[in-house]
Amino acid sequence: MTDVISVQNALLSRLVSQRVVFWHDPAGEYAADLDALDLGAVNVIRVEGNEFGAKNTILADRVSKHLIYRSGDVPRGTGNWLLDLELAYGVFTADKISMLQQELGLNDPALQPVIEQHLRFFAATSRRQSLEKLLSDGDDAARLRAKMCQVLVKASGNKLSDIVRELLVENAAGKSTKFDDLVAFGLDRFFWDGLAGIFKYPSATPTMDDFVLWMFGRAIEDFASDTPDEFRNIRSDFNALRYDVRTQDVMTTLASRAADALDVKSKIDQRDYRELAKITIFEEIDRKVIVELAAAVATQSVTPREVSDIVRQRQHSLWSVKYAKLYDAIQSAAELLAAIAVLPHAIASTAAGLEKYQSDWFRIDQHYRWFTYAHQTADFHKPLEALKAEVDKQYANKYLYDFGGLWQQALEPMSEWKSATLAPQAKFFDRHVAPVVRDGRTKVVVIISDGMRYEIAEQLASMVRGEDRFDASLSAVLGSLPSYTQLGMASLLPHSSLELDPVGLPVLADGKPTNGTANRDKILQAVKGHAITAAKVLAMPGSELRELYTKHQVFYVYHDRIDAAGDKAPTERTVFEAAEETLRELLLLVKKWTNANATNILITADHGFQYQDTPLEQAYYLSESPQGDAVTKTNRRYVLGRSLKPSPSFMTFTSAQAGLAGNVDIQIPKSIHRIPLPGAGTRYVHGGASLQEIVVPVIAVNKKRKSDIRPVNVDLMPETDKITTGQLAVKLLQREAVTDKIQPRQVRLGLYVGDKVISDQPVLTFVSASDDQRDRYQKAVLYLTQDADQYNNRPVELRLEEPIPNTTQWKSFSKGNYTIKRSFTTDFDF
Repeated sequence: MTDVISVQNALLSRLVSQRVVFWHDPAGEYAADLDALDLGAVNVIRVEGNEFGAKNTILADRVSKHLIYRSGDVPRGTGNWLLDLELAYGVFTADKISMLQQELGLNDPALQPVIEQHLRFFAATSRRQSLEKLLSDGDDAARLRAKMCQVLVKASGNKLSDIVRELLVENAAGKSTKFDDLVAFGLDRFFWDGLAGIFKYPSATPTMDDFVLWMFGRAIEDFASDTPDEFRNIRSDFNALRYDVRTQDVMTTLASRAADALDVKSKIDQRDYRELAKITIFEEIDRKVIVELAAAVATQSVTPREVSDIVRQRQHSLWSVKYAKLYDAIQSAAELLAAIAVLPHAIASTAAGLEKYQSDWFRIDQHYRWFTYAHQTADFHKPLEALKAEVDKQYANKYLYDFGGLWQQALEPMSEWKSATLAPQAKFFDRHVAPVVRDGRTKVVVIISDGMRYEIAEQLASMVRGEDRFDASLSAVLGSLPSYTQLGMASLLPHSSLELDPVGLPVLADGKPTNGTANRDKILQAVKGHAITAAKVLAMPGSELRELYTKHQVFYVYHDRIDAAGDKAPTERTVFEAAEETLRELLLLVKKWTNANATNILITADHGFQYQDTPLEQAYYLSESPQGDAVTKTNRRYVLGRSLKPSPSFMTFTSAQAGLAGNVDIQIPKSIHRIPLPGAGTRYVHGGASLQEIVVPVIAVNKKRKSDIRPVNVDLMPETDKITTGQLAVKLLQREAVTDKIQPRQVRLGLYVGDKVISDQPVLTFVSASDDQRDRYQKAVLYLTQDADQYNNRPVELRLEEPIPNTTQWKSFSKGNYTIKRSFTTDFDF
């Protein structure tokens, strides 16, 4: 009954599009069912020696629809009086294969063998329906089989690369259901023939596992071959899978499995890490590059620029996320060691030292923080242990101790704590806040982060500038001495004079205590101000903050993350982690205040700090104790008292010499020395006069109305407009240095004809901050695929594309025109 219904539906489908249908039923299978068919208003004519009459009826009645049914053998040639009409209208047959062809619209006789060979595939209605949606006029046998494969593996397309993608995903998951379906429906041989013809996979007994090993075996050699272009197609499709974020995890899994089977570790053992840097698919290569690059940096046998080039190449590694912190650490170490190596042997003056620290030397502290934090938070530490030892040694000994001694020599002539280069911290309100609020209408938000030293502020300013429509400028003030929290916080408040209590707490501003948010709020009320903690602001809903913003003219926001961690011995080694949290929170505070309509924001600190991530040598401690009529306060980095006795181990200032009221003497251990105290931390200190402690940052933040960030410009620098081989070498120029507002750009290259890509698509990242144009060139090689064969002597387009944010798609931003001028040998197509 099912067959009869299928025949009925097939006939009705034909009758919709044509007036006359000829039905040949040689075995007479449907003779008894003919009259039972529900075909509507159709004139059914059985041919039983009445060919002339049937023909006359069809020609005479050109309005009605006619079904001409013939059973038995049909006369050949001129013996068939209805031949002309059959040729005009075609002949319907109800055998299974013909029915399938008619159902799917596959009228090409050349497709019949495909259906015969894969009848089992067509047995399921769901598969037939899925296939029917994919079919197009002109499909040949190969394309039909490819689309059948597409249905079975549920691929997005019917190219070999589409089928391979799905099978690799399945293989990585340890499954074989989709491949088993290819086998079950007789399409596995077609698939292997495609791999042999297009990818040149040569196995006589192919398996998916073997194909994976073969593919990665070619990849480690960069698909090199004695036969030109032999592996161009597998190279292109491999790179497409390797760079596609949707399949990177799959490729990582397969690469791990292949690395063991191929014994990649021994294969690369004797290869130079510089040569391996461009191979980005095996974890073993990342490990080798990291170990050997770290060793080279430790001995300074590689320049920071060379390190930067290698690290940039490793950004495209399948394992980049896993090893990113190690590469970051190595890069920072290279910069740090190079900077220490060129430090001067003397500092001409305090003014020169203060200026040079703000322009250059702070980078050493910054790179040390970046290196140490990356090392502390990386999943692996052993590869960098030797490098860490070298970095710690040079940073502590050559920079903090030796160079700190040079800074101490520059400080020796000072009889008063002041500088012609930097305004004193105590003038912060007068110089930075008062001029802005003088009109009585303009408001200012001051964010004070306890312990945020200059190098952290420089990174914060860069982060703020990196935000769209934000600008930030960085300057500095000379921190108050001693450089500790209570005095630094008091110095930032509006006041005429500051006075130290003999035990350091409280500090009085015009006779009023300044310790704690409540006391500071009272002082700020005189200037229509308000003191609040950062924690309260961060927890406050936006509407509530906007309402608060309308009620005052000056806001002081107190943030304490760095000092809270560093000042306690159990947590001092987390100070760089606290710095990272500080950067995130301060940027969030800036955005919160601007969303509350704040337009003038200042970010500053009470003091800086020194930190080294190793135990201090005994030479860093003073053996001499402070002496005087009364020693009222002793800290690791300062002493307060009455009539303190001068000593070669200390710098001594009266209150007046330090710019303070009262009669308290101040002593600071020279250079970076500490006063030994029981139970106190040793790595993190402040209170003294080192550059890290007393160069206090001031960031001015403004919000703009128009967008002001953009990706760096990248131009194609063509050397020819012809493609004469199976590959195209191209040079690209990053037009300008990357800055906070001109941001790095990821670029994918590809040769196109219309929307069809005919090459692999390498990805480059342009991140150079160098002002030297020679440092900003990059080269790439595009390998033509087999699809390029058909476009010989025709124009093609090289497109530079960039990722569309939050998607897996790319968009073109620049183009170059080329013409293919070469000889091709057409290979088997899938």
